[in-house]
Amino acid sequence: MLRKTATGTWLPAWVPESTVTLSCLLMVCSIVQSSTGGYDGSMLNGLNILPSYTDYFKLNAATTGLNTASVFIGSFVGNIVSGIATDRLGRRVAVFWGSAITLIGILLQTAAQNIAMFVIARIVLGLGSAISGVAGSVYLSETFASRWRAWGVGLLNDFYYVGALIAAGVTLGTGQWQSTWAWRAPSLFQGIFSFLCIIILPFIPESPRWLVHKGLHEEARIVVAQTNANGDMNDPVVLVVYKEIIDTLKWEKEEGRTVSPKQILKDKTSRKRLLIGASAGPFSCVVGNIISSYYLGMNLDSAGVTNSNDQLKANVVLNVWCLACCLAGTHLAASWGRKPTALLAQCLLTTCLFIIGGLSKLYAGDPDGASSGLVYGNVAVMFLFQGFYSLAWTPLLYLYPPEVMNYSIRANGLAFSSWSLNGLALLLVFIMPIGLTNIGWKMYIINASWDIIIILLIAVYWVETKGRTLEEIDAIFEGQKHSDVPDVEKVRKGEATLDVKAVEQQLDSVTVVPKLN
Repeated sequence: MLRKTATGTWLPAWVPESTVTLSCLLMVCSIVQSSTGGYDGSMLNGLNILPSYTDYFKLNAATTGLNTASVFIGSFVGNIVSGIATDRLGRRVAVFWGSAITLIGILLQTAAQNIAMFVIARIVLGLGSAISGVAGSVYLSETFASRWRAWGVGLLNDFYYVGALIAAGVTLGTGQWQSTWAWRAPSLFQGIFSFLCIIILPFIPESPRWLVHKGLHEEARIVVAQTNANGDMNDPVVLVVYKEIIDTLKWEKEEGRTVSPKQILKDKTSRKRLLIGASAGPFSCVVGNIISSYYLGMNLDSAGVTNSNDQLKANVVLNVWCLACCLAGTHLAASWGRKPTALLAQCLLTTCLFIIGGLSKLYAGDPDGASSGLVYGNVAVMFLFQGFYSLAWTPLLYLYPPEVMNYSIRANGLAFSSWSLNGLALLLVFIMPIGLTNIGWKMYIINASWDIIIILLIAVYWVETKGRTLEEIDAIFEGQKHSDVPDVEKVRKGEATLDVKAVEQQLDSVTVVPKLN
């Protein structure tokens, strides 16, 4: 049964009252967004292997990097405005406009007649993806019930590999076509994910935290009930979650916290939360995955696999493997914790890079005399590397930052994390083919060396957020939770009781929660 639910925006919502049904719709929204990014990376991997694409644009190392990296120019710009747009327009509306802009970029990319048009199209595509990515992550982290947040938000990036797998299959199928549609058709198909996202938006509610911020208290309580208790507004868990939101946003207002980007720099705690949360973006970018994510062909060339059809098949297998690993990683993050999952994966990634560098050196020293064991061993470690990356960084990239950051800096802080990621990606995606061409195996060793520093930073500075609502995470940084109700999981498990009548009376006395400016 659908219930018309106020959203505080021009975009209406007819929301199913079944919590399971609604959670499934939220997950689908998460899935289709992440599939766009995964499809793009894998598609460019495939296109960079296709002669019909490289010959059409007459690409060299520099223009290959430009065509591929230009999406990050748009993402870099998009991240500057995405936080502000998410706070001002509403989470769902920002996702809508991000998806619409992405569709425009995809159409331009499909119709590209030269490098300039292709680059502009990818800039537009990156702009839209950045806006919808930030808005989607903030929206899902604020809307999902805490017990499902790791899976719900983790899937926002996990299904990167579903999109990547689809793109790998599409480029493999069109790769034999003797026309420009060998690369135009995969490009056009990319738009299906943004289109599906736009279709789903009218059937999911607005973030309850954003609604409280706008003064729509009853509407926010309805959403909390829909996402936690099948629409039962008197359920104890609903009351606890709702009161935590009310009390915490009231406290932030009384403390002078605002949703302005300037808030990030105003106090020591905000700066600390930003640096810890936003580190996920740059860390995930510099660990070494860009080599395999965008330049698999060059990667396999250095390992001795040079046939273009074999490389396209490897691209398909790689994405199946990575999807399995990121789903396993999401389970680890949910059950074991965010920090230990990141540390485990980072140690394994660093080890793999040193091994890949050593094996690539052996192959480069005598490519004609290299044994099949050396070639296959190198490819196997490359696959392990991508799997270990997927284990942690794929689910944590959008899960961890919004958990660490409180409401006043959440959207702008996540935008900063993504902005940092895309700035580094823009640089690394452009220089990686040049580096691989000029110094070969040494690029892996250099990358592995700075990965050791990342391990130390995670071990010392990251905090654990598993099992807490967004408001309860405040206790880690502020020293206390800003609400007097028991923790949600204790109420859910029967470990704490709630005086429902007293809480209702307290909520009745709260007529206005001042809006953060």
